[in-house]
Amino acid sequence: MTTANPQPTSPTSHHVGSLMQDYLTLTKPRVIALIVFCALIGMLLAPSEYLSFWRIMAATIGIGLVSAAAAAFNCLVELKIDQRMTRTRGRPTARGSISTQAALGWSCVLGGVGMAILFIWVNALTAYLTLATFLGYAVVYTLFLKPRTPQNIVIGGLSGAMPPALGWAAMTNSVPAEAWILVLIIFIWTPPHFWALALYRTEEYAAAGVPMLPVTHGAEFTRLHVFLYTILLTAVTLLPFIIGMSGWFYLAIALVLDGLFLGYAWKVWRSYSDLIAKKTFHFSIIYLSTLFAVLLVDHYIK
Repeated sequence: MTTANPQPTSPTSHHVGSLMQDYLTLTKPRVIALIVFCALIGMLLAPSEYLSFWRIMAATIGIGLVSAAAAAFNCLVELKIDQRMTRTRGRPTARGSISTQAALGWSCVLGGVGMAILFIWVNALTAYLTLATFLGYAVVYTLFLKPRTPQNIVIGGLSGAMPPALGWAAMTNSVPAEAWILVLIIFIWTPPHFWALALYRTEEYAAAGVPMLPVTHGAEFTRLHVFLYTILLTAVTLLPFIIGMSGWFYLAIALVLDGLFLGYAWKVWRSYSDLIAKKTFHFSIIYLSTLFAVLLVDHYIK
């Protein structure tokens, strides 16, 4: 019996595959996945009479594409910062595998297609809110806040907190109080999430000239604020139950998640190590995803 030798991959196909991977990496797919997930939660929590499969699909794709455009633009603007940091120096723009012109063009294409989808197949309110979110993140936060103030994450966090409002608006063409509570949860979650990261990356941020809180105010001050913001987050996550948006199932799971997050935040404050900060950062992502998933389950079992 003879076995045919596999054909070697041609240099051209390898280059094309690598380039496609670089363009995908430029959009920060893991971040976009969380953004789209939070937007989808906003859609599915809207009153059922407004839900439409095709509108959900269009809104998900449109919001995802505009978010990807913002991520690509962020990589372009932060090119020099990315080159100085271990965590980001592997990004395609930082290592030069994608030129600044190509990155800008990629961002424009993604953003343009995404906005067209939202305007044509969703509604103008969602399109304008998504555009405002893009400008808030890519321009206000990246260009003005991040390099100038240690409160960059706090102030700029609003743009990152908007996905549930975008999703709700996509279904109902309105943004009621319930949607803004979801936005508030993400807004308060953002500082302890990012400051946990900044604590074990302080030297990198300092070398890159980014005035993150532990760089400007020291580690001890930042650790305390991680804990204080987590306490505030615990209070905010009770609001869905308080206003009748959720039931006892959500409340029970939320309290467990809050207790775990508070435990991590307490350790960050009182018995810090880089390992604890890393665990806190990674748990914070699990925390937010699980909290919103439980809120959705609760919504349909009430």
